[in-house]
Amino acid sequence: MLPHVAKENLAEFCDAFCERGYFDLEQAREILVAAKKFGLKLRIHADQITNSGGAKLAAELNATTADHLEKTEGQGIAAMKSAGVQPVLLPGSVYALGSTFYPRAREMIDAGLAVVIATDFNPGSSPSPSMPMMLSLACTQMKMSPAEAIAASTINAAYSIGRGHKTGSLEIGKLANFAIFDCQDYRELAYWFGFSQTHSVYVRGRSVP
Repeated sequence: MLPHVAKENLAEFCDAFCERGYFDLEQAREILVAAKKFGLKLRIHADQITNSGGAKLAAELNATTADHLEKTEGQGIAAMKSAGVQPVLLPGSVYALGSTFYPRAREMIDAGLAVVIATDFNPGSSPSPSMPMMLSLACTQMKMSPAEAIAASTINAAYSIGRGHKTGSLEIGKLANFAIFDCQDYRELAYWFGFSQTHSVYVRGRSVP
């Protein structure tokens, strides 16, 4: 599959779910090393259920991101920092699975990592596409400030997929992709959840329904 995907330019990234019962550490390494040989950039779902060593593997292989990281400890955080791996934290899956083990976002940020917040929207473990809900969880459960959570959901996220030079923030020369919200203070984006505050959405500077 990997040679065909690379040849036909069907993907930029290869992602492996490194976890007990899925791909173990060596299997994930084999997949990702092969993907790298074909010119694909690497991502890894790591340390969600157990501290499987996925964060360290991401650092070893210079992956772009390591996702989940609920069980990642200090050594894994240090390894990601040294290799420039971006942590993608998915609080919706923690909430939906009834867990209390949220990623150590505060420690990652204090270590200098450019944390990303995303929904992990899927029917199995995170059945919510709501970014305001993720912002709220980031602040209440992972001790991030609203400003940190918003940056993690916009500019940091854009850089994690190689798009930070043209989207993710409002700057001259970037695409005018943004949303306007019905609130008085930016911190309200992380305070209210369970209903939409969206006033309007713009893509490339044009309002969309």
